[in-house]
Amino acid sequence: MLNKNAKAFIDACEIKFGNEAVIDRDMITAIVNESGAPYPYWLVTKSEYRYDRGLYKVPTSGGAVKKVPAQPAQAVEQAEPALIDLAVVQLRQPKLVDESDPAIPAKYPDYVPFGFYKDLKNVFNSRQFYPVFISGLSGNGKTLMVEQVCAELGRECIRVNISIETDETDLLGGPTLVNGNVVNRDGPVLQAMKRGAVLLIDEVDRGSNKLMCLQGIMEGKPYYNKKSGEMVYPTKGFTIVATANTKGRGSDEGKYLSQILDDAFLERFAITVEQEYPDAKTEKKILSPLIKDVEFVENLTQWADVVRKSHQDGATDEIISTRRLVHIAKAFEIFGDRMKAITLCVNRFDTETKMAFLDLYSKIDSGVESPANTASTMIDDSDLPF
Repeated sequence: MLNKNAKAFIDACEIKFGNEAVIDRDMITAIVNESGAPYPYWLVTKSEYRYDRGLYKVPTSGGAVKKVPAQPAQAVEQAEPALIDLAVVQLRQPKLVDESDPAIPAKYPDYVPFGFYKDLKNVFNSRQFYPVFISGLSGNGKTLMVEQVCAELGRECIRVNISIETDETDLLGGPTLVNGNVVNRDGPVLQAMKRGAVLLIDEVDRGSNKLMCLQGIMEGKPYYNKKSGEMVYPTKGFTIVATANTKGRGSDEGKYLSQILDDAFLERFAITVEQEYPDAKTEKKILSPLIKDVEFVENLTQWADVVRKSHQDGATDEIISTRRLVHIAKAFEIFGDRMKAITLCVNRFDTETKMAFLDLYSKIDSGVESPANTASTMIDDSDLPF
C-alpha cells in the first residue's frame, strides 16, 4: 500500500503526464521541483516499477485524470545531443523513505504525574528547542515521565538507548542495502529532527565520546549529512531529553556502568533535573490500581520509605525503587502471597541485604513471619543495616 508521500508524487505525475506514465529521472526531478512532492526513491529502487533502462512506470492512484496516448511519456522531440555542463551535475545518494507510523507513546491509564511532569509539559508545549538532562537513581520514573508527557500532548517521542557501543551510524544513520541498492537510512536523531519529535536519549551516561557527533544538533542548528549530501533542518517542536543515573561524571559507588561525559556535551543541555523517588502518598496512588489489598499497599510504601531513609543515612547501599514496588505488586497479583512476592523481587540483592529487607518488612507487617525465624542462618537485629 502506497503511503501519503508516494501518493503525492503519483498525483503530481498524473497531472503532468497522465495515468501510468513512463518517465525518466529528468522527468522525476521536474515533477518534484514543480509540485514539491518528496523524491520517489521507492520508484527508482524497486524492480517492479522499472520499465526499461533508465525508465520507470508510475503506478496509478485511481484518479480520474485523462490518460495520455499509448506511448512512453518521455517521448519528446529529440534534440541534438548537448554537452553536459559538469559544473551543475549533482550527485546525491538515494535516501530510504521514512514510512514508519507516528511514534506517539501509548497513554498509561493509571499513570500518576509527579516531580518535574508539569514543568516538562510546559517545555514541550513551548515547541522550543530546549534540551533537558534528567538524572536520578534507577527506577524512579524518569523515562516513563517523558513518554507519558508526550502521550498526553500527542507528541512523537523517538527513544534511542545508549551503550558504550553506540556510534554515529546508530544515531545519525548511514548507507544500507535495499533490494540490492545502496541507499541512505536516516538514524533516529535525524528522523526526530525532520518530524519535529521529542528525541529521548535514554541512559546517556552509558555512552562514549562518539556522542560528540551530536554537538551541532545539540545547539538546535541544521545538520549537514555528509553521507547523503543533505542539509537537515530541525522542524519546529524538535527537542532533546536525556536521562541518566548520574550527571555525566561517572559513578563513585560503582553501581552503574556510567561513563564520564565530555563537559562540552553536557554544557549544551539548558537545564538539569534531579529526579527523586515519589513520596509515600504518590506511591500509594501508583500501587493502588495494581493491588486491591489496601493494607499491603500501606505496608509496602512504609517499608520502601524506611529503606530509602536508611540509604540516605548510609546504613545500606541498596534501595527499594518505585519500579521494584511495581514488580512486587505484579508478583502479588500472580502468586497471591505477600512474602513470596517480596522475596522473589528482592532476590536480586546479596543474601545479607535481602534477609535484612525481608526482616524489616516482617516488622512492619504483623501478618507475615520473618524469614530469619525459619532460615538456617539466623540474623541478629544488631547486624541489620537499619
